[in-house]
Amino acid sequence: MQLGAAAAGANPEAGQPRKSTAASRKSAYLKIGDANPADLQKTRSCLEPLRPSKAAFGRWLSVAFPHASSTLSPTAISLRSLWLHRLPSEMWPRHPASETAGQRAQAHDVDDRPLNADEKTPADATATDKKRSSDAINKQDVIRFAPLSIPRSRRLQTAGVLFWALLLPICLSIFFLLLSIPYAWPILIPYLIWINFIDDAPENGGRRFSWVRKLPVFRYFAEYFPISMIKTTNLPADRPYIFGYHPHGILGVAAVANLGTDATEFPESFPGITPHLLTLATNFTIPLFRDCIMAMGLCSVSKRSCEAILRKGKGSAIAIVVGGASESLAAHPGTADLTLRRRLGFIKIAIRNGADLVPVFSFGENDVYEQLSNQEGTKIYALQKRFQSLFGFTLPFFHGRGLFNYSIGLMPYRHPIVSVVGKPVHVKQNPNPTKEEIEEVQTRYIEELMNIWETWKDAYAANRTKELTIVA
Repeated sequence: MQLGAAAAGANPEAGQPRKSTAASRKSAYLKIGDANPADLQKTRSCLEPLRPSKAAFGRWLSVAFPHASSTLSPTAISLRSLWLHRLPSEMWPRHPASETAGQRAQAHDVDDRPLNADEKTPADATATDKKRSSDAINKQDVIRFAPLSIPRSRRLQTAGVLFWALLLPICLSIFFLLLSIPYAWPILIPYLIWINFIDDAPENGGRRFSWVRKLPVFRYFAEYFPISMIKTTNLPADRPYIFGYHPHGILGVAAVANLGTDATEFPESFPGITPHLLTLATNFTIPLFRDCIMAMGLCSVSKRSCEAILRKGKGSAIAIVVGGASESLAAHPGTADLTLRRRLGFIKIAIRNGADLVPVFSFGENDVYEQLSNQEGTKIYALQKRFQSLFGFTLPFFHGRGLFNYSIGLMPYRHPIVSVVGKPVHVKQNPNPTKEEIEEVQTRYIEELMNIWETWKDAYAANRTKELTIVA
């Protein structure tokens, strides 16, 4: 059973006569595609006296489908929508985390509708525009659905994010499908032996293909948020570098776009420097997926892998998401809590190999997802830390938007991310650095990172709820 309802325009004027006959009620079920403006006004008049059910539904519909037009298919409104409007408002779907932070993150998503020539894109929106979007969200705390008609470019951007998010399950599905075909076993068995016992490419610089890093899908991925990079100084290609990326966020999406692909034109900004984004070694035990990420230039984050890349000579570089799994648990919108003080391993590797340290801070990385409240001392936090101690990674309980709604799902919010590449911290090579040397270099590194924050926070973290804090 399908229901069409008119939901465009304002409520009827107070003095307008109200009808409640069977014929009038029947008009409330007109398909929107068949209705003209007069029919729509009549439908609204019929809905108003039928309190509380249909009138409440009409008001709910005007918010949930703000872009509904005369071409909206009646299939867009399901029986589940009818069921929702009968619930008390306090039982309607809500954000499990901070509503203020959620509304701020969602505010960038309300512009999926087609833009007129004189309208602004989300990236160009003024503070007034964003406040207007936030006020619209505050009117009704319900699931907000995306419009049916959005620009093709927005669909391509969504496809780019889906490609990256689904790359792992797609690779596993293909592998298990091939595994179910006996004729493929003569190929799969040697392949499994090779990746687990013979191939050491992930520990020795990987197998990088420049054309893979330049694929259009990664450009769409970066444009979705959008992700951009600011260069504050030149980096001479006469020495190796270690890029320290902060903060980790939930998934480190800007680290992938800036350092794992050429979507933000890293080679043009820093010619002669070849970055290798590092990730957990366990990712290179997954069939097919390992080959895809190695083609992007990703390598293992082990000590052996780091030194193998840095010893390749001038212009070689590694990029480490320093905070790791622990920092992902602190990734809440409007905050910048870093796990850095106890991270001395990458400092020691830099000194041993004479590699300059380059801090990179991404404003907005923590704003693309909402995370369930998990302060230290809670049962959720204890569970996550226990999981991390067992498996080496953790599972933040997070959510973003959906494919067809702005309120709930696993897609990241369209929140701008700006990655600022700071000035390099020069390191003097010493094969056996002392504790004092390591701490002195770390102090200079933190000073440069704080300098990035203080310089750019008012421009790209204006809605922050707290200042950058090194929590561990």
